Amino acid sequence: MTRDPCDKCEEILQEFLDRTLTNEEWAEAESHLVGCDYCRRRYRFEETLRRYVKTSAVERMPAGLMDKLNELRGLDATA
Repeated sequence: MTRDPCDKCEEILQEFLDRTLTNEEWAEAESHLVGCDYCRRRYRFEETLRRYVKTSAVERMPAGLMDKLNELRGLDATA
């Protein structure tokens, strides 16, 4: 069964926004976004939402929270 390109694009959209895709995945997603109005609108919405959240968050992170988040993600907070 062939996979719907929009399903694939939706699956990797967050990684596309995070810029964590491989070069091949990036090219595939970018190519799809150029030709698909629906996915392009979804991308723009997610991008706008991220910017809004980033600029509207005025509350500072509690001390030690970033270290805890990095620990949960498996990153060494002291590196």
